[in-house]
Amino acid sequence: MAGILFRVIHEDSETKARIGKLSLPHGEVTTPVFMPVATQASVKTMSNEELEELGVGIVLANTYHLYLRPGVEVIEHVGGLHNFMSWHRPILTDSGGYQVFSLTQLCRVDDEGVTFRSHVDGSERRLTPELVISIQEALGADVITCFDDVVPYPCTYERAKEATLRSINWAKICKLSRKRFDQCLFGILHGSTFRDLRRLSIEAMLDIGFDGYAIGGLSLGEPKEVMFELVNMSTDLLPKESPRYLMGVGTPADIAISVSLGVDMFDCVLPTRYGRTGVAFTSHGRINLRHARYNKDDSPIDQECNCKVCQRYSRAYIKHLIRSGEVLGARLLTYHNLHFYLSLMRKLHEAIIHGTLKQLVKQLSVESVDQET
Repeated sequence: MAGILFRVIHEDSETKARIGKLSLPHGEVTTPVFMPVATQASVKTMSNEELEELGVGIVLANTYHLYLRPGVEVIEHVGGLHNFMSWHRPILTDSGGYQVFSLTQLCRVDDEGVTFRSHVDGSERRLTPELVISIQEALGADVITCFDDVVPYPCTYERAKEATLRSINWAKICKLSRKRFDQCLFGILHGSTFRDLRRLSIEAMLDIGFDGYAIGGLSLGEPKEVMFELVNMSTDLLPKESPRYLMGVGTPADIAISVSLGVDMFDCVLPTRYGRTGVAFTSHGRINLRHARYNKDDSPIDQECNCKVCQRYSRAYIKHLIRSGEVLGARLLTYHNLHFYLSLMRKLHEAIIHGTLKQLVKQLSVESVDQET
């Protein structure tokens, strides 16, 4: 466990929120932290210079996609993922389990691994826990994750139990397969929406022992109150001295509530995906710039935002770019949305320090109810 040092430096007196420092081989990350998604070694439409300008401290890349294209041997040949993408700050790689089960045309899972047909070229491939760890070690990410059996929502108790037990067994294999110890290995918690399976998963993962713990299998369509209940239960059971990562979450309100429940790390495609489709996050909720009401709107995306997009460009102009299919429109909106998310994390840090997190969570929850889609 030499690759990680995590320490809690401040705790909120009214919630489970905390501020931490995560020391990784490529730099220190302050938590709570939002990780933009660089699925294929790129945050869509953004340059690394822009990410650095925004203050991004860590990005997430995907093992499954990089395994299929360009291939591990290409990335390993140039000295690893950091060199390949010219990003010299921390990287987390997810195991690819979710992508295997959601993107492939053919998928057969057994206790040793998964056989699937590539969505890129149709070739038959095989992933095992041992291979997933080998791939991630070759990529050289700062934080790597265990291979897991992901189930959809809803699913039967029997299928959820099968996947939970299989993910526990794969986690054991992943840990035993490690050859590099300058990376941190996170175990992934499962159990769908069944409390007893969640508890079983957590207890087993703690028994195996990992550098950090990822709460997986949520934000898949289950009711929000169920998700937060399971997140709260998970952070109650997880060790205080380990970082906690909630996978694939989410909206600003979801992130704020989860921070109050003790979560440290987040990733989500919303700011970049919405940026490519004309949707902007603002201090008064979400707006869709494709609507005709913005045809002649010369105001910035968000009058309370100080990002360089809001300082220079109007809603009308960005709407024109999006409707015309101009790449610049997607770039400007993505830049703004990422700025919004990173500013949100700074506000959460300040609220934890000043004891005002409850008020901020309430404010964000109200805004989310009134968001325009």
